[in-house]
Amino acid sequence: MDNVVRTDQLTKDFPVGFWRPRPRRALDRLSFDVPRGGVFGLLGPNGAGKTTTIKLINGLLRPTSGRIEIFGRHHRDVGVKSRIGFLPENPYFYDYLKAEEFLEFYAQLFGIPHDERRRRVKRLLERVGLGDKAGIQLRKFSKGMTQRLGVAQALINDPELVILDEPMSGLDPIGRRDVRDIILDLKREGRTVFFSTHLIPDVEMICDRVGILVEGALRDQTDLHNRLAASASPCEILVAGIPAETFDRAAAMATRTVARGSEMMFEVPGDGSVEKMIDLVRAAGGRILSVTPQRESLEALFLREVRRPAGARGAGREEAA
Repeated sequence: MDNVVRTDQLTKDFPVGFWRPRPRRALDRLSFDVPRGGVFGLLGPNGAGKTTTIKLINGLLRPTSGRIEIFGRHHRDVGVKSRIGFLPENPYFYDYLKAEEFLEFYAQLFGIPHDERRRRVKRLLERVGLGDKAGIQLRKFSKGMTQRLGVAQALINDPELVILDEPMSGLDPIGRRDVRDIILDLKREGRTVFFSTHLIPDVEMICDRVGILVEGALRDQTDLHNRLAASASPCEILVAGIPAETFDRAAAMATRTVARGSEMMFEVPGDGSVEKMIDLVRAAGGRILSVTPQRESLEALFLREVRRPAGARGAGREEAA
């Protein structure tokens, strides 16, 4: 698999204390891969180490140990920097500049020619919903507007890899939807997106792969949709027309039973009981109205990993389910 980002046993310690500083481990042997052309979400509660991870990848911090590769090269190789777009968690911009001036300034840093620079700035402002705010100073921008402008800034150099730290932070529902749409557009364009968040719905809606970070350790890394679809989750079987004696046998096989008028819903484990329930109902002359798998939610997976005792599952590079 062609990986754009790869970390191997990445560890970061920070000194804590004044007279006798002691190391506090913020990241512990973090190993994960970000495949080319996909969306990777680093999911974790506040304080899990997501921002530290992103700063290390961007070369803003030095790791205590371990290795980071970007496009197959060392992450501090200057040659990879022009291929990356980055939005920090709490961006601070020159607030006396107008929106278009701000983006033009960043475009000049990348050496983009004048005519292309003007076209790109206009296009990006429209893309993030700020086309009518081009002439407004940033000091008059709301938190959400600043966040949108930050996304535009991360795209000014037409990057192959886009790294976003909490990109939905401070956005209203419409703004969050717009940023999600931009991320999906970037994926369709063949770019790679790596972003961190603690908002589970954002990850579930747009990510191909997810890494769950808890207290500096990677608890899980997996192909999101395959993992959730393959989990041994229960099924809801809706039936009608079964006699009383069959109902008792069916109820004994189910973990939950709900009456819906003349119909009955049986929830059965995803361990082979589904076929047994279907055979039982058909043999009794009943009708199967529907069989609905109850896929495990990302929230359930996330909470299970967060509550898992430290060390119960070692941090490492997991294979896609």
